[in-house]
Amino acid sequence: MEVAAAVLTSTAASAPYAHSRPLRVEGLTLLPPGPGEVLVKVASAGLCHSDLSVVDGVRPRPVPMVLGHEAAGVVVEVGAGVTDVAVDDHVVFTFVPVCGACVPCQSGRPALCERGAAANTAGTLLSGRRVFVRPGGEPVHQHLGVSAFAEYTVCAQESLVRIPAELPMSRACLFGCALLTGVGAVLNTAAARPGSSALVVGLGGVGLAAVMGARVAGCHPIIAVDLDTAKLDLARSLGASHALAAVDDMVTAVRDLSGGGTDYSFEAAGHPDALATAYAATRRGGTTVGIGLPRAEARMSLPALSLVAEERRLLGSYMGSSVPRRDVPRYIELYRAGMLPVDALAGSVFALGDVNEALDRLAGGAVARQVLLPAGV
Repeated sequence: MEVAAAVLTSTAASAPYAHSRPLRVEGLTLLPPGPGEVLVKVASAGLCHSDLSVVDGVRPRPVPMVLGHEAAGVVVEVGAGVTDVAVDDHVVFTFVPVCGACVPCQSGRPALCERGAAANTAGTLLSGRRVFVRPGGEPVHQHLGVSAFAEYTVCAQESLVRIPAELPMSRACLFGCALLTGVGAVLNTAAARPGSSALVVGLGGVGLAAVMGARVAGCHPIIAVDLDTAKLDLARSLGASHALAAVDDMVTAVRDLSGGGTDYSFEAAGHPDALATAYAATRRGGTTVGIGLPRAEARMSLPALSLVAEERRLLGSYMGSSVPRRDVPRYIELYRAGMLPVDALAGSVFALGDVNEALDRLAGGAVARQVLLPAGV
């Protein structure tokens, strides 16, 4: 079938992207689903900082590539052997296709799936296929097994989680990345306890989701830190008890508010300085969790003695240490119960042809999640 899709043609383009236009809307051929694969009509797709990290080369990926990984849609067709979903099911995509057979999967850590990571790095589906093709026959790479910046996409059944049909699609897409990653970092990676104090540094979509997760976990105080005052206001509305603009004496300010440092600190800015700040603001015996994805060459230093003498924990969290088919339904129920205010996170909408302008808003610090409507409606 023929589809319109936003194709990343180069990772060398510079901002403003409205002028350099690294993403071009092209007419592509989408191959039918193979065994174990599913054709999905994309209803909505969130624009995530991880998409921007591919555009600006922070996360190197092969090009050309149909971008987009945080999405929801409706199943149109299933390939041979598909048993997990059926035609007309509403689904959320997850950005690690979970093979279920490798050591991490068998150990209950599907976010670290070895086959899924290899396919994502290569820009293919779990099967090794590339299903988007340019008119001249050139294959176009898949983004994290999803490629949601398109009217339709094909993915492995392992990339999909069934959701209730009544869940608004503009909200549903956020459960596949922002909520899964941010809330999961608090509830799964850190296993935050009620009554403990929490710090979130960096208030993009994932950081704001971490604020929500800290509230669900029963943390207090919840201290949110960012350079953008509008994001601080939003963090307060989502459950932060304190919201601080990043300043030179940030560590002292956090320690004063939390009685000597927070029990749990979450870094969601993707910068080593932010992670160092989060670590320094964590109390003795506390846990610091890195969520943001920094540049591959980024390095940080920390006082090594503190790790042992103060019994600190420094953890990484990828995809919120989640089990998607367990956690997405859980978080949807928390949303329905009014405990995860996802509506406040979903912001402006944009059409496929406006994707470069949306990237500029994201790079400029857009407050809430921007949502792509591939059909332009």
